[in-house]
Amino acid sequence: MGHTIVMTGASRGIGRVAAEQILRQSPDVHLLVVARGSSGAQLAAELATDGHTVSYVAADLGSLQSVRSAATEIRDRLERGDLPPLRGFVGNAGIQYTNALTEGPDGFESTFTVNVLANHLFVRMLRDRFAAPARILITTSDTHFGDFKHNMGMVPGPAWKSPDVLAHTAAFPRPDTAAAGRTAYSTSKLAAIYLVHEYTRRLPAGIDAVAYNSGFVPGTGLARNAGPVSRFAMRHILPLMTLTPFATSRNAAGRYLADVVLGTTKAPTGSYVDRGRAARSSQESYDPQRERELWDAAERFTSAYVGRADGLSGDVRSGSSRQTEQ
Repeated sequence: MGHTIVMTGASRGIGRVAAEQILRQSPDVHLLVVARGSSGAQLAAELATDGHTVSYVAADLGSLQSVRSAATEIRDRLERGDLPPLRGFVGNAGIQYTNALTEGPDGFESTFTVNVLANHLFVRMLRDRFAAPARILITTSDTHFGDFKHNMGMVPGPAWKSPDVLAHTAAFPRPDTAAAGRTAYSTSKLAAIYLVHEYTRRLPAGIDAVAYNSGFVPGTGLARNAGPVSRFAMRHILPLMTLTPFATSRNAAGRYLADVVLGTTKAPTGSYVDRGRAARSSQESYDPQRERELWDAAERFTSAYVGRADGLSGDVRSGSSRQTEQ
């Protein structure tokens, strides 16, 4: 039976490879891509080959109002029966800035908006439209470990603070520097894992949530806001690292992502999937108090954009046996 998977970050890099693999491996999927402006139409047309069904909604993930409009359109299309049942959401889009001072139109720091709040708003507004069995996947990063083994000294580790601080600019020392921007990135990826853990406690049975880490993938668009030297290195020098165990090629990372989305890779709800297998995330990433605090903050930050489509609220379900995998 046909079903819908909503996907952000499908236009380039590992997301583009994953989108092609999802359509190839599961021909009955209606893939709905979320993309900025008119690029969605071109992306959908490029993916809709060999009989595949692909459509799009436009959204700027740096604007929660834009995300709300996109999620509302998806809800409306599902209610009208224009889309088959919703069985997946893939929050693959991510951004990294060269500072921690970039503010979006909603007044939140832009890294936190794209990497955390946009995903949460989509999940919140679509929660009651998922048809079990369904899977929510959020792409994270092994930069959240914060050690040389995982970061190779290129990205500072996360520096956790109150979500009310993290959601706004200048959350880190020397906020005008690239180091602060990279710290905002690794911290946002730790936050994504916290939300996945909390989703496992709050989502109804049959709707799973997993975090996916591709490993270091040089040559993607993540460094598009970096300086010219960093962009050159990411595009022309660092791809050579894929010949070593320290990096993953774009094609391999995209295939791993597709396998997690489609359930080919075994990953119980709450899992952290490191490339092709479920593994433990960092010790710091298992913190129920931080998870609850972030949940409460994300609910507050997105409440103004939800309106009547409030799909995910309230306390942990009474009697739930769903646990975060550790």
